[in-house]
Amino acid sequence: MPKVQLVALMLLLWGCRRRDENLILIDGSSTVYPITEAVAEEFLKTHPTLSVAIGVSGSGSGLAKLLVNETDIADASRPITADELAMGKKTGLELIELPIAYDGLSVVVHPSNNWVDKLTVAELKKIWQPAAQGKLMRWNQIRPSFPNSEIHLYGAGITSGTYDYFTEAIVGTRRSSRGDYTSSEDYNVLVQGVSTDPLALGYVGLAYYLENKAKLKAIPIDDDQDSTGKGAIMPTYQNVRSGIYQPLTRPLFVYMSREQAQRPIVRQFMSFFLANAPTLVKETGYVPFSAAIYQRVRQRFMKGQTGSLFAKKSAGVRIDQLLK
Repeated sequence: MPKVQLVALMLLLWGCRRRDENLILIDGSSTVYPITEAVAEEFLKTHPTLSVAIGVSGSGSGLAKLLVNETDIADASRPITADELAMGKKTGLELIELPIAYDGLSVVVHPSNNWVDKLTVAELKKIWQPAAQGKLMRWNQIRPSFPNSEIHLYGAGITSGTYDYFTEAIVGTRRSSRGDYTSSEDYNVLVQGVSTDPLALGYVGLAYYLENKAKLKAIPIDDDQDSTGKGAIMPTYQNVRSGIYQPLTRPLFVYMSREQAQRPIVRQFMSFFLANAPTLVKETGYVPFSAAIYQRVRQRFMKGQTGSLFAKKSAGVRIDQLLK
């Protein structure tokens, strides 16, 4: 039986700095978790003597554990920061960044919501910026044609990479957001909240929206720049893959140290991961890269290339452009 474990039951292992050469520890993003879990299950079918333990403490927490050598691989739904890279260097860790898939953050409301036909980035900023806290509390404050009813907001928790990416893409500054909303690092909590609240508005990863389309209504987003010439765009597989769903299309990542990348079990696992990503990423509801991009990511891994492709900007940047 494949030994993939969600690490609520394995707290002892996180603090235990051994290296069991038959065990890989992974922690981080709940967004990336379904991909990593699917890869691990397939990998262990042909490696039955090995184990993979996967935690979902959030992108920031997963990277923090990686930086103090408490996990082998960190899942992240946003790029590593300059401060995190610098912290790694202080402790002698050179980190390898491997983009693995695209996600499209999906703005969602209750299915009974019949007044929102689309939202612009400017309207989303108006809703989520820090200045809105305690002030923008009703739907008609977004647009006068909306009803004079309370608005109930649901969004990512502050340790989540989704929180970091959404605030940068929408508000314009990373980690800049109002705080008076229902927050969680667990998308299932957000799905449950929005799907049972007719006055709700929230945002979740593409896979979670697609899995719950009967419970949620996705809202088309207009990036205000008319860069596509197509107006408001829905979060769909095709729109995320083509790059026209902006600025809420984002890459997903796994990170590891150069040292851990040399461990035979990690090298086997990541080689399997990148070889099978096109199929398994799609099966989990996310958007795979082209074969050419995965080939470049594999080369990055095999060479042990360290550092981040996103030193200057993350929101709205395409992997195919950065890897050329």
